[in-house]
Amino acid sequence: MKKFVSLFLALVLMLALFVGCDGDKKPGETGAAQKSDLKLALVVAGQFGDRSFYDSSKDGVDRLAKDLGIQVTKIECNNDGHDAQMKNAADKADVVVCVGWEFYNIEEIAPQYPNVKWIWIDNATSKPVANVLNITYAQNEGSFLAGYIAAAMSKTGVVGAVGGEDQDVINDFIVGYKQGAAAYDAKVKVVTNYADTYDDPAKGKECAFALNDQKADVIFQIASATGDGVFEAAKERGFYAIGVDSDQKYINPDVIICSMKKEVGNSIYDAVKALAEGDASRWGTTWVADMSSGYVGIGYGDAGMTQQIPDEVKTAVEEMAKKIISGEIKVDTTR
Repeated sequence: MKKFVSLFLALVLMLALFVGCDGDKKPGETGAAQKSDLKLALVVAGQFGDRSFYDSSKDGVDRLAKDLGIQVTKIECNNDGHDAQMKNAADKADVVVCVGWEFYNIEEIAPQYPNVKWIWIDNATSKPVANVLNITYAQNEGSFLAGYIAAAMSKTGVVGAVGGEDQDVINDFIVGYKQGAAAYDAKVKVVTNYADTYDDPAKGKECAFALNDQKADVIFQIASATGDGVFEAAKERGFYAIGVDSDQKYINPDVIICSMKKEVGNSIYDAVKALAEGDASRWGTTWVADMSSGYVGIGYGDAGMTQQIPDEVKTAVEEMAKKIISGEIKVDTTR
């Protein structure tokens, strides 16, 4: 009898440990999940290979395929035919994920496919659409921290940012970046320009050189694949760069000091996983993925990589992140 009781208690303890381990997951973490027969189409406005925005979305759906067995189709628009590709995706999928502001006609197209669930990344419809989940991001909050870091690391007192284009989402990064730089030192100057493209590293390099000519010695790239040129310019001229969307330090740990992370892949993963489990409550709404929910923040690369940012600056950044989450620091926004 004692052996039976001991065995029973051991089984209860094992079960408790198993349940407990799954109860406090961060965004994008996987737990035990049932396989799903959902079909998903990922449609990106540009093309994969940017190692930031689009590739983050690809990573998210690849994990959905691996973890949940969801059938995934990926479509690159190459900056053309966005409406046609949305319809093409809806003809073959239960869930269509559109990545980029260029899919603004989703508001008219999605109601034509009422049995399809749509996700629009980085923008929102002008009014709620029952089968559309808009996911926007508080990139201004993460960019505040990036601006603080840039100012702290600058020796010239001038920092810069290269935007992909002059539009609300990119400018939301920039206003937060400027505010963060001023929080470190109001005398720090922030210079900016726009590449007017997201897939031309040569243009990004040209823009970075122009800012460096104005004495900017830390430059934030906010231009997807165009930002590769910012990294190349930093290597050639010997200044620092800050990555965007994904943790990009691995690309060149010697010049990329940190990245402003916007967890596009994790947000897609979590939304679709919830849908596969029967929770469609977010559809018809706009979900703002922010710092408090863990979808926006700063990445410093892997521990073994060169770390240029002093520990005291990282500690200060952590404290400011807490103040942003609590509301003590109100970050400017274009939205």
